This record gives sequence, structure tokens and C-alpha cells, in this order.
Amino acid sequence: MIRQFGWGEFLFLLEGARWTVVLTLLAFTFGGALGLGVALGRTSKWRLLRILMATYIQIFQGTPLLVQLFFVYFGLPLLGLKVDVWVALTIGLSLHTSAFLGEIWRGSIQAVPGGQSEAARALGIGYVHRMVDVVLPQAFRIGLPATISFLVNLIKGTALAALLGLTELTRSGQLMANITFQPLQVYGAVALVYFFICLPLTFSSARIERRLNADR
Repeated sequence: MIRQFGWGEFLFLLEGARWTVVLTLLAFTFGGALGLGVALGRTSKWRLLRILMATYIQIFQGTPLLVQLFFVYFGLPLLGLKVDVWVALTIGLSLHTSAFLGEIWRGSIQAVPGGQSEAARALGIGYVHRMVDVVLPQAFRIGLPATISFLVNLIKGTALAALLGLTELTRSGQLMANITFQPLQVYGAVALVYFFICLPLTFSSARIERRLNADR
């Protein structure tokens, strides 16, 4: 007997959405930490470090996310490192995230007026305290709208995890479509869940951007 797409099936999609959110948070957290290092490397006074970070960014921005995930999931075992799908997806998405956030925050750091750093340097403030107390708070404020916009794209990008077998939102939709033979209703519901996950972030990004423009 063919099942009808109803409330129980929709709850199954919401269960998958939970893993979508968890995967996004993991990738954004680890990728953000690594992305900060990439941004600082891109703005470093050492030319070699700037070149290395620029190359890193070009690699991850210039190749498809799906290829990156496959490379981690199937490549690490060839090196003798056995990882499960969660670890592989977290690593792959975190590396992808770090490259994009690194470039966003690099632009934000360079957008901070140079006089701020020069004044801090004149007061004898070291590099670490200068960045933590003076530059980065302003840079993160400048880059917040673009950071939130990337987070929205990251949420949608986690749909590729379905191809590696993780039962997140998209994969849950595939399973329900196969069971109910109602792909239009199922994928319509999947799209609706993605929409309501991303909607608050989209509004927040637009509101913050308007506020920053008003402040300027």
C-alpha cells in the first residue's frame, strides 16, 4: 500500500532538518575559527603567508563543494585515515567555509580605517591586542551582513550531504518521495522547511546592512 504524505511524514522531514542545522553549526563553528586564521594570514605583513592563504582560498572557491566533499570522504581512507560520514562532512564543509569566511573577513579587516591601527601602534599596543581590541570588533561588524548571507548559502549547501548518505533534510525528502510517490508534495515541503530556516537569517542580514548604511 502506498503511503500518503501527511503529518507523520512531515515530522520525518523535520527530523532531517535537525541534522541539517547541526551540520551547519559544526561547519560554521570550525570553519569560522579556521577562517579567522585565513583572514589574518591574508592581511599579514609576511608575503609568503599571504600567498599561501590566497592559494588556499582560490582552491576552495574555484572547485565545486561536492568535489571537495568527495575528496575528503573518499580520499582520506586512501591515506589510511578512516572517517565516518559525519566527520568527513564536517571537515569538508569546514574547509569550504573557512575559505569564504576568510576572504569576507579579509575584506572587512582591510575596510577598517588604517588610522585605527596606526593610533594603536603609536600607543605601544602590540599586534594581538591591536587586532583583538581595535581592528577585529570593527571588522566583524562590517562583515556581518556578508557573513550571514554566506551562512544562508551554507545551510542550502548541506543538501549535498544527501549524496554521501547522511539523512538530513534533502535525504529525508528523497526517502519520503520514494515511499509516497508524491514528489511534488514532498519536495515542496522540503523547500518550505529550507525557506523558513533561512528566512530569519535573510531578514537579519538585510536589517543589519541597512543599519550599517544608516550609521555611515
